[in-house]
Amino acid sequence: MDTKKEKDNRIRIKLSLKVVVVLILVTVALTVTSVIVGIGRYRNTIYERYDETAYQIAHIATGFFTDKEIKMYSGLLGRYKKGELSEEAVERLINSDNYTEKKNLMEDLRNNMGANDIYFCVVDEEMLANYTPEGWETYEWSPISYIIDCYHDKENELRFGDTSRVVVEYKDVMADTLKTGKEPDVYIVTDTLFGVNMQALYAVRIDGQTYAMMGVEIPMSTLNSDLAAFVRNIIIASLIVLIIVIIIGAFLAIHYIVNPVKLIAHEANHFISKEARVSDRLSRVKTRDEIQMLSESLLAMELSINDYIDDIKSITAEKERIGAELNVATQIQASMVPTDFDLYSGIKEFDIYASMTPAKEVGGDFYDFFMTDLTHLVLVMADVSGKGVPAALFMAKGKTAIKTRASMGGTPGDILSDVNEMMVEGNEAELFVTVWLAIIDLETGKGMAANAGHEHPALRHKDGEFEMIKYRHGPAVATMEGIPFRDHEFELKPGDTLYVYTDGVTEATDANNELFGEERTLAALNKNPDATPEELLKNIRSDIDKFVGKAPQFDDITMLAVTYHGKQGTDEG
Repeated sequence: MDTKKEKDNRIRIKLSLKVVVVLILVTVALTVTSVIVGIGRYRNTIYERYDETAYQIAHIATGFFTDKEIKMYSGLLGRYKKGELSEEAVERLINSDNYTEKKNLMEDLRNNMGANDIYFCVVDEEMLANYTPEGWETYEWSPISYIIDCYHDKENELRFGDTSRVVVEYKDVMADTLKTGKEPDVYIVTDTLFGVNMQALYAVRIDGQTYAMMGVEIPMSTLNSDLAAFVRNIIIASLIVLIIVIIIGAFLAIHYIVNPVKLIAHEANHFISKEARVSDRLSRVKTRDEIQMLSESLLAMELSINDYIDDIKSITAEKERIGAELNVATQIQASMVPTDFDLYSGIKEFDIYASMTPAKEVGGDFYDFFMTDLTHLVLVMADVSGKGVPAALFMAKGKTAIKTRASMGGTPGDILSDVNEMMVEGNEAELFVTVWLAIIDLETGKGMAANAGHEHPALRHKDGEFEMIKYRHGPAVATMEGIPFRDHEFELKPGDTLYVYTDGVTEATDANNELFGEERTLAALNKNPDATPEELLKNIRSDIDKFVGKAPQFDDITMLAVTYHGKQGTDEG
């Protein structure tokens, strides 16, 4: 007949085996799932990283050309294809200072960004649509004609007027990009003699018309090795975890699962019923087995709970102190932007109002407006990447740099170029700031603006409605050194109102993750287009609040509106 001790041992072994088997099965299942899911997500992450880099390069390279130069080069290429341009003329074009400058800029960009190829070309859309396998084999189907090609293998670099085929798999993607001007929804990945590459196809458009295409090819040199290392690391880590889990699980099953814990349960109930009073009975347990270990653990837990209660009291006090300091920081940041609009009430040429609501206690948005002399008004609207304290500090640096540089004179483009150099220096956090900067002559209403990756402004002419004023942006400030920024001329007539804002307005999100968007912004502006700047901003904020409802604010919301009255300070006439 089995003794009680033998029965206990048999039960202990059975439970241990069950725990070990379950742990093995769960760990193996998690390992296989992690490998399958991890490979897919890791590959997609790599694709996304290379795709974003390729299109950033394409955007920057396109910015090297003015609208006039784009039209000129595409027109010359068209004439060459028709036989209207001689080889001698092409040779003079290739050796011209402008062509050499653009090619050198693209070549430097390719070297700095590690790209295989950056090419500026024109695509024959009719030929692209009429693909045939025979044309592909004989090279008669070559819809791409090159203006400038910066290829890493100089022996195979194409010259002005040369043509090439298109990867058949992506011909429809290219056609859609040229037609709509939008970046493709798919990753363009090619496998060449040089390895796996990511392609960017960026339509170069002017006034809604595609004139050319900027192509970028960057090598995904680490893709296969990274995936192999990722799988290998997961398998090794999983095996280690499997061994550790089996060892610890078996130990815990043997020593902690089967044995009774009545004493521990009793002491736990005592601790609860006596309002966190620790009993000394646990410290007197000296069985030198799992019961003693559990007793000591419970005692430590009870002591830790009491310490935790004390810590909560301290943390609460500390949180209140930090909250008070952040409140002061909020006030300091608010004081950095002009808020006393009555100071400008004596200037009859314009009315102005602005507001800034950070998503956190402090944020990265800022606006500014000031007079550089008696007749010139400077307007600034900017948005620093990120939120919170880092963005606020970068915001303070950017605002100071812009105002200091603007006071020295120059066009908005000149100002942003100099500020960019100041902001790039020491930017270890790799933050950047989008900026819309304008300078308006109050006597004539004529102005110049430069846009560094910021939202489009909205303009209402007197007795009209607000419309978005869209033109090509430059890159954001502090993304890289040596960026030129283009100036855009405009003119305000008496009674015109200009509205600028950050993406916190159009990207305000409701509970269904729907964006407020440009259409709702224009609708809010046009509800009462004759309103004063202050009333205008209040109307927009009211519409945003109604749209968002109880959804939290994820981004800073900053707006500025100015109504121009003309030299006489009146809209009449």
